[in-house]
Amino acid sequence: MKKIFLVFVLILIVLGIVAGTGIMKVRQLANSPIGIQQEILFTLKPGTGRQALGTQLYEEKLITRPRVFQWLLRAEPELAQFKAGTYRLTPGMTVSTMMQLLASGKEAQLPIRFVEGMRLSDLLKQIRDTPYIQHTLKDDSYETVASALNIENPDQIEGWFYPDTWMYTANTTDLALLKRAHQKMVNTVAETWNTRAKGLPYKNENELVTMASIIEKETALAQERKNVASVFMNRLRAGMRLQTDPTVIYGLGEGYNGRLTRKDLDTPTPYNTYVISGMPPGPIALPGKASLQAAAHPNESPYYYFVADGKGGHTFSTDLTNHNRAVQVYIKSLKDKNGQ
Repeated sequence: MKKIFLVFVLILIVLGIVAGTGIMKVRQLANSPIGIQQEILFTLKPGTGRQALGTQLYEEKLITRPRVFQWLLRAEPELAQFKAGTYRLTPGMTVSTMMQLLASGKEAQLPIRFVEGMRLSDLLKQIRDTPYIQHTLKDDSYETVASALNIENPDQIEGWFYPDTWMYTANTTDLALLKRAHQKMVNTVAETWNTRAKGLPYKNENELVTMASIIEKETALAQERKNVASVFMNRLRAGMRLQTDPTVIYGLGEGYNGRLTRKDLDTPTPYNTYVISGMPPGPIALPGKASLQAAAHPNESPYYYFVADGKGGHTFSTDLTNHNRAVQVYIKSLKDKNGQ
């Protein structure tokens, strides 16, 4: 009897040692850092079970002991409530904190930047080229986008997307991003339109966005925007043509090779403001909020002309004589720059 008792005690001791060793291994794994040296995105697919997750983590070298990992999930069942998604894993993160993140469902927020002055065609290409976005639009034609957003006139969809850094999670659709950017622009334009200065020569909100897009393409200097706007306001009120190069370039489309010629300026298109009177039919780019404000609150000025000054800004003139002098100064600065 005494011998049986001693065997039983010995078995208990062995089991205790084994259990203690197992617990120690689980603790070591839980507190060990995952195997990365830089930030990564980790995607957990829907329907992934415990065994499959352990295998995936091991194959991606995030853990070293898949069997002990299964013990960890049994010892801490709250870590086994992981959710499908794409997560941002950072160096120094432990296996335990990684599993807490996967259980939280807090997916990585990914950025996409819509830049002031870009065209909708460039924006759509950017979305196509950006990872983790689900593409649902059949193509990138303006007609397709307008139809998906319930916009009646495809010719007036350009410019109606708010330039900003937009955050999204993996598998967000292209349409969802476009809807967010479009709705913010609609709201921003409505607010700007309702607070615009009195007496501006705009028939509707689209003309305000059109003017803002021209300002956006003409200058990148904040202090110049309202003066640029004043030039175009003065021209419209005087019945003069806008004569702005960015609209000509937009009208040329794929035919623009990087350099405007006299022939280009004389070639009629709906957007050639050297040929048409008044405003072009729609925006030519995405205007930022500052350009919208400049279009809605232009300076009161005597200026009717402006030209680049060769230093990143523009020279503004009240008459053609002074403007021509400014043009010659600009041409000379280009020649000096090129060593001619």
